[in-house]
Amino acid sequence: MSGTLYIVSAPSGAGKTSLVKALLDAAPEVRVSVSHTTRGMRPGEVDGVNYHFTSREEFLAMLERNEFLEHAEVFGNLYGTSQRWVEKTLAEGLDLILEI
Repeated sequence: MSGTLYIVSAPSGAGKTSLVKALLDAAPEVRVSVSHTTRGMRPGEVDGVNYHFTSREEFLAMLERNEFLEHAEVFGNLYGTSQRWVEKTLAEGLDLILEI
């Protein structure tokens, strides 16, 4: 059985994170997509939980191979959602929120 992909998209500061938090409080079985990023890991963050931390070179190689559903550069750092990771998660029957 396939999971369902929910996309929450809005400009920065519009309340996406608050909406996603409320959705997760109401449906804790839903997962939040984990993006790839080139930015440095902050204290307390865990690779694969908060982000998939990667080098700029590897990110650009993944981009060249069309591995991202979406991607953006924000304040000089690259962010993107792996199509393979999303498909694998949905194939496991898990519902997933993609916050863009």
